[in-house]
Parts: sequence; C-alpha cells; structure tokens
Amino acid sequence: MSSLVLGTAQLGFQYGIANRTGQPDQAAAYGIIHEAWKHGIKTFDTAQGYGESEQVLGRSLFQSGCSGEALIISKIDPRIDHLDISAMTETLDRTIEALKISRLFGILLHKEEMLLLWDKGLSKILHALVASGRVLKVGVSVYSPEMALQALNADGIDMVQLPTNVLDRRFENAGVFRLADKKQKQIYIRSVFLQGLLLMSPEEIPAKMAFVKPVLRRLESLSNNLGLTKQEIALGYLRSELPNAQVIFGAETQKQVTENVTAWEKEMPRSLGRQVRELFADLSENILNPALW
Repeated sequence: MSSLVLGTAQLGFQYGIANRTGQPDQAAAYGIIHEAWKHGIKTFDTAQGYGESEQVLGRSLFQSGCSGEALIISKIDPRIDHLDISAMTETLDRTIEALKISRLFGILLHKEEMLLLWDKGLSKILHALVASGRVLKVGVSVYSPEMALQALNADGIDMVQLPTNVLDRRFENAGVFRLADKKQKQIYIRSVFLQGLLLMSPEEIPAKMAFVKPVLRRLESLSNNLGLTKQEIALGYLRSELPNAQVIFGAETQKQVTENVTAWEKEMPRSLGRQVRELFADLSENILNPALW
C-alpha cells in the first residue's frame, strides 16, 4: 500500500491558492478517487468541516466498490462540545453514515487547542468511541511543533497530522519525527505544496504576497540545477528524508493524481536533503503560515 494519502478538502469546496478549476463535480471526484485507488492509495483524509467532502468521498468509494477496504481519517467539527459524549457519538455516526462505511480508521481533533481538554474527559470519550467499534485510532491535527510533541507524549494518541514541506521544516528541527518513531506513532504530513504555493511561478504570485518571490526563485533555481520539477522536489524530499511518514496530497483532477504519483516515485539525488536545508533555512512565518498571507 502506498505511503501517499489522498486529501479530499478539494472535493468539498474550492481549496488552495493555486486552485484553478474549483470544486470537482461528483463524476470528476469519482475519477480522482478511482485513479488514486488504481495506484495503491487506500488512505483518505477528510473532515466534517470540509464542506461536502465526506459525502462526495463516501459516494465515490461506494460507487468504486472500495468502501470496505478504504482507510478513512476524518476530523471532528471544532464547534461540537467535545466533552459531551452524546454529541460526539452523534457527530461520529453522521460521518460514518456520510462515508457509507461501518467504522472510521481514524478520528482527529481538528484544532490543536482541543488537546487542552484531553485530561478533562476528552481522552475517555474518544476511547469509549474506539471501544464501541466506531473508530480504530485517535489523533490530532496540529499547527505548532510544541503541540505535536505534547500530542506524541500523550497516552492514547495514535496519530498526528502536521504541516511540513521543503520550506517548512520546523517540526523536523524540533525532533517531532524522531519522537514519533521512538513512540511508534504515525505522522501524517499535510501542506506538502504549501497550499499550492510551491508549484506557482514567481510571476503568478499576487502583489500582496511579493515577499515570497525570492524564495520561489531559489526553488526554481534548484529545480533547474537538478533537472527536477518543483513537484518532484517537494515530494521527493519528504520521501527520502522522512520515510516513515504518510504524505497527504490533494487533487482537483484525475490527471493531478497521476502526476503526483509519478513525482513521488521519481529517484532523488542524495544531495537533495542537504541542498534544501541550506537554501531554505530560518524562513519567516509570514511565508510558512497561509493564515498570515
């Protein structure tokens, strides 16, 4: 089974700075899911807050006859009272129904702040849902290395989702991946293309984001020197430097799925990790955090 995971935010609404095609219709979504499955991608990432994503994914997998084998990870709507077991059970049941499956592979807290409730009863509620057979694993989606470390050190958390890419190596530098390996917990990397920014040319960048152009020019230079596309560099770096992580990517078209799989399988030069670390050290959070764009 592939270490790639198909992220499905794009199936629920228009997502990402580089999105040019908008939200796919159901037929296009089916093509995307089918293409991913054909390439051995059997894990899918979604969320209750991703618009129609759960429903579209559920229909596509059911139509493909893959619902029983798919490993689906979803995230709890942060507006739900996480300390109300009835509300948590009800929202999880709605997700399972929308996805047309018997149980989720994983349920994640959608915001890292929810970890503050972990020892106030949230841990017991989530593991009661595991015991009920509704979900297999429990985790959290985080934005900061500090909360990633806290999550990995918490008893009962199996998986952590976090942003990492060739520009954003804060979690690597903080030892998050080493700790995950030590604790035998799974990391899921998102934002591998920084919401599509890494695949854009400097000329496509909006005037208000001119501050990222010098960094993108450095990436283009690296691409030209190595004879690799920026997509190949972005995925190849993660595959070679963080081999135990699962890597989430999104797609608006079937063709993009194929392109990502091809880029993932491309052989990388041994010097790639060193060059990336030298070229993109200590970048401003204004570049790394899309919320600040």
